[in-house]
Amino acid sequence: MVAVVFWLVFIIVIVGVFIANRDTIKKNFDLVMRRTTDSTDQDAEERPEEQEVVTQPPVVVVQPGVSETAAAAEEPRVVDAPVQDAAQEAAQSAAEERPRPAAQTEQPPAARTVETRERNIYFTQVDKDGQILRSRVSRTVAVSDSPMQDALNVLLAGPSAEELSRGIISLIPQNTRIQSILVRGDTAYISFSEDFQFNVYGVEGYAAQIRQIVWTATEFPTVNNVQILIEGRRVDYLGEGIWIGSPVNRQSL
Repeated sequence: MVAVVFWLVFIIVIVGVFIANRDTIKKNFDLVMRRTTDSTDQDAEERPEEQEVVTQPPVVVVQPGVSETAAAAEEPRVVDAPVQDAAQEAAQSAAEERPRPAAQTEQPPAARTVETRERNIYFTQVDKDGQILRSRVSRTVAVSDSPMQDALNVLLAGPSAEELSRGIISLIPQNTRIQSILVRGDTAYISFSEDFQFNVYGVEGYAAQIRQIVWTATEFPTVNNVQILIEGRRVDYLGEGIWIGSPVNRQSL
């Protein structure tokens, strides 16, 4: 009971002191509030302005092979810049690894067509009576700038195996070679190697080899005569009395 009375008295004293000093307390309270307000305004003035935050627009990654309409319909995926770079590198790597179409193999040039022509070549054939006769055969010869030499080279090469089986031979001495051919007017000047002078078949052999040369050369329409030369020189006789000191033709043989 004494304690209750003590607290009532204490409260009454406090209230009385507050009432008696009401004006002073109010002045002090206003002063404190003014100082608090001024401090707040000063802090606001000294506080640095906040930097404007720029929000980057989201980066949309469209998967390869997806159309623009389908990509727009889908919800865009926002990725950071490193992820976008990785996606671009992956796409580039996939494009590099994609098998490239095989390079077209360059076609080899078409084989050049060789123009040829049929030439009449004259060999020799011995009949059952032992007579030496001319034997004409047809050969396919490539066309060139020296057709007479081509034809005579075929003649010097001799008969084929099939022709030999039919008894066709050549009486031109082996190893004979053509050194040069010159056509002047209607005469062909043909120079042979020295082997042309030696025929093991005697006079008839010499006459036969001259006929083979003359008849083959005069198959060309512009040639009527043939002048035989040995190593580029003109000689009067071939072997045992066969005259070759002047041009010869089909009629003179």
